Order: sequence, then structure tokens, then C-alpha cells
Amino acid sequence: MQFGHFGRRHFLLAGTVLVSAALLPRSLLAQGMKPKIGFIGAGKIGGGLARLWATAGYKVMLSARDLGPVRELAAQIGPNAQVGTPAEAAAFGDVVVVTVPYSALPQVGKDYAGQLKGKIVLDTCNPVAKRDGDMAKDGLEKGTGVMDPIYLPGTRLVRAFNTTGAGYLTPVAERTGPQFGVPLAADDKDALKVASQLVRDAGFEPVIVGGLSSAQSFDLGHGVHGGMTAAEIRTALGLK
Repeated sequence: MQFGHFGRRHFLLAGTVLVSAALLPRSLLAQGMKPKIGFIGAGKIGGGLARLWATAGYKVMLSARDLGPVRELAAQIGPNAQVGTPAEAAAFGDVVVVTVPYSALPQVGKDYAGQLKGKIVLDTCNPVAKRDGDMAKDGLEKGTGVMDPIYLPGTRLVRAFNTTGAGYLTPVAERTGPQFGVPLAADDKDALKVASQLVRDAGFEPVIVGGLSSAQSFDLGHGVHGGMTAAEIRTALGLK
């Protein structure tokens, strides 16, 4: 596999076929290949998701400003996990998971704009007034699906895993009981398809709620949480 660079556009060369980087993750999935996943943030949610996807065969890169603890986590996860700076993880991933305190989103969008441009970004972040201060107000009142694209411009944003607490990110083999659902919202249909496959490969059932503006219906505090099945989420949100 060979990569070329032409100005600001990147292409995957596969024989005589050129695939735009904006379509890369879906194209890889269609070919039975797995996109690389970069993580900006390596806390309980990021670390848990990285473990699940690495176990499912995805190459992941965890990032932090202090790489010591992250190296230990990557070593525990295994050979599919590596570490880097946030900038390196943003560049590494065909898909990038942003899982940081909500108040950090504007800085993430500013610092890594070049690496994130045109990429599918899974946004797990929730506004919490006590932690995030005034920054949380618009997210809570207007909805994350309205506000977060302002903070992460130029990305193919998907709201995902914001209802899934770290306690639910246990290895699939260790789970008992029903399969839990993960609500998703996005304006980009291809990004939504990629996110849905990632949800399945993490051992959950995707629940497509609608466009980004619909993400407010499953924002923190709206009654949808990680311990609900897909059917229960659909009922709670009035979906068919």
C-alpha cells in the first residue's frame, strides 16, 4: 500500500484506484480492513475503548502530555496499541476519538486543526457545569450537537459513547446479560456508518438517533445512560 500527497489532499493508491482521505475509513471497512484509531485523551473512557478495539484487531494510538502512564496502559492492551503525543495521535488516526474534559474541546480544535481536518471524529465529551464552568452552559442549553462542531470545525463529527460510563467498557468475553446500546448522532452519513461499525466491534449495538442537532436528546442528564439496551434507548427517545 502506498500513499501520495498532493497539496492538501491525500490519496490511497490501490492499483489504479485513488480514494480520497475523507472516504478512507469507510473504504477500508468495505475492503475488510480496519481503520487506525487515534485517541486524544487516555482516561477511563479512552483507555476502555482503546482496549476493546485493539482486541477486535484495530491499531490504536493513545496520547497524553505525560506519556509515562499511557505507555503502561498500551503495554497492558497489547501489540495493537502504541502511544504518542496528541498531535501524533490526531495524525495517526483514520478515525480520531476525542475524550477530554468538555472545557478542553476548543483548545483541541485549535491545536490539532490541521491533523483533524476532514477526518471522522468521535466526540464522547460531556459538559459538566461544576468541572467546566461557563463553557458548559451553551452545551447544556443548546445541546452538544449544536455547539461541538463550533469547537471542532472541519471534522466529520459523530456524537458517540457519551452515555457509556467506563464501567460498561469491560471486555466482551466478560460481559453477561443483554447487549447495551450506544446512541449516535451525525450529519455525515458515511461517518455515521463507520461509527456504527466501530460500536458493533466494541460489542455494543448502535442506535442512530439522527443529525447532530438530535444529540441533545441523549446529552448528559436527559435520561439515556449506558445501562440501557438499544430497544430501551429507542423507546426512551421515541424512535422506531
